[in-house]
Amino acid sequence: MPTYISLMRFTEQGIKSIKDHPKRRAAAAKTIASLGGKLLHTHLTMGRYDIIAIIEAPDDETAAKFALMTGSAGNVSTETLRAFSEAEYDRLIKALPAAGRRAGS
Repeated sequence: MPTYISLMRFTEQGIKSIKDHPKRRAAAAKTIASLGGKLLHTHLTMGRYDIIAIIEAPDDETAAKFALMTGSAGNVSTETLRAFSEAEYDRLIKALPAAGRRAGS
């Protein structure tokens, strides 16, 4: 199943109600599970983003739906990235044309 990394920032509403975050995290896990995915990890981070969530979802559409559902609650803004495993990355590299041969040549 594809993996996605969701980079989140607390909104003013989200930081004001930070003590509710554990309940919101549990609700997010149930939501992604209801869509056929799984919340693998969440991390509180320092810097540009406040939280990083790593999820699995059946496809991009499901990951986008989850991001929209999460953001629409108003506690965080999200930026979601598709992440490729080492095996997927290696498979992509092996499928590249030989050196010196470019697409269309």
